[in-house]
Amino acid sequence: MAKITIDEIDRKIIRALCEDGRMSVVQIADRVGLSATPCKRRLKQLQDSGLIAGYTLRINRMTAGFGITAYVNVELERQDADAISNFQKEVARFDEVVTGTLMTGAMDFQLEIWVESLEEFETFLQSKLMRVPGIRAIRSRFALKKFVERVRIP
Repeated sequence: MAKITIDEIDRKIIRALCEDGRMSVVQIADRVGLSATPCKRRLKQLQDSGLIAGYTLRINRMTAGFGITAYVNVELERQDADAISNFQKEVARFDEVVTGTLMTGAMDFQLEIWVESLEEFETFLQSKLMRVPGIRAIRSRFALKKFVERVRIP
């Protein structure tokens, strides 16, 4: 997809939606200094361009009972297209995996895992992840605190 050019008003619209994705067009328009009709038109252009890829709900993991966040690095035995594709398909089925990223360097994938406890993490490793064929190595780290989480606006 081609990079698009946006101006400061578009950035203000995006910032407003990042703060509250349920904000109405009228509320956004008031925030950015436009009337509703041009604001709605700009919002549609941002959506049609693909810059706004969708809207989602953020879950507070602690409130939901997920006291443990683990980052798991996985190295495959082979790095060919089939091995990578098969791994991605298998891991995408696991509810505990909230993000999966194909990486460069020594490890092939990084998985972000949310679980309630260390016992649940151990069960996930032994009964799910370690049963995926083609894994050479698994290394886990546990998050203590997330201190930056943002959407970067072009």
